[in-house]
Amino acid sequence: MDKIHILNTAINNLSMQETLALVQEKIRSGEQVHHVVVNAGKVVAMQKDSELRKSVNESHIINADGQAVVWASKFLGKPLKERVAGIDLMANLVEMAHKNHNKIFLFGAKEEVVKEVVDKYSKIYSPNIIAGYRNGYFSSSEEEEIAQQIADSGTQMLFVAISSPIKENFLYKYRDILKNVNLIMGVGGSFDVVAGKVKRAPVWMQNAGLEWFYRFLQEPKRMWKRYLVGNSKFIFLVLKERFSR
Repeated sequence: MDKIHILNTAINNLSMQETLALVQEKIRSGEQVHHVVVNAGKVVAMQKDSELRKSVNESHIINADGQAVVWASKFLGKPLKERVAGIDLMANLVEMAHKNHNKIFLFGAKEEVVKEVVDKYSKIYSPNIIAGYRNGYFSSSEEEEIAQQIADSGTQMLFVAISSPIKENFLYKYRDILKNVNLIMGVGGSFDVVAGKVKRAPVWMQNAGLEWFYRFLQEPKRMWKRYLVGNSKFIFLVLKERFSR
């Protein structure tokens, strides 16, 4: 697979359709796909967090979730085909699971949120699509037991809606236990959006790369540091890489 490297981060140069086709191919052949997405904030965090950097870079498929990463790839002369937003990819994969009679496991978010996602997918598709679910609140001593619970559920796809770097490190650490799960994927705050707890930006803002700004406007006190400080650091690092050649 074609990969580019930006700021110590490997990214597969795949479109949404190419990513879906690759996942489907791996599932049909019984292989496991460890999928991860990166945005500006995660790339910044990876510069100093060696465990996160390893967890991301040793995944099987790495997509650019943030539009800023796509812009940076073009600015650095390594253009990515397009942004592959994690929430859109998850929606497509859940539909794929339904069509192929696969099961999904939902892990993360608050109890009422993950239950709402389970109810929504059960109504849209069928209750049979759900192999199991669990909220995202646990201690480190429970991690292995949770991984085993997921493995024993018989699921083909696992979606983990927990913040970084916890979800990336969890999936990397326990992917041997989860070896029979064909797709293991971190989806960040996607459950909150699916459950209707958080509104997603209008399509024009998504296309303009302003989805982060819409999210910031919804929760400025919680998001200002992640987006304003994180994005500024990302821009600095991209400029530094461009002009230090």
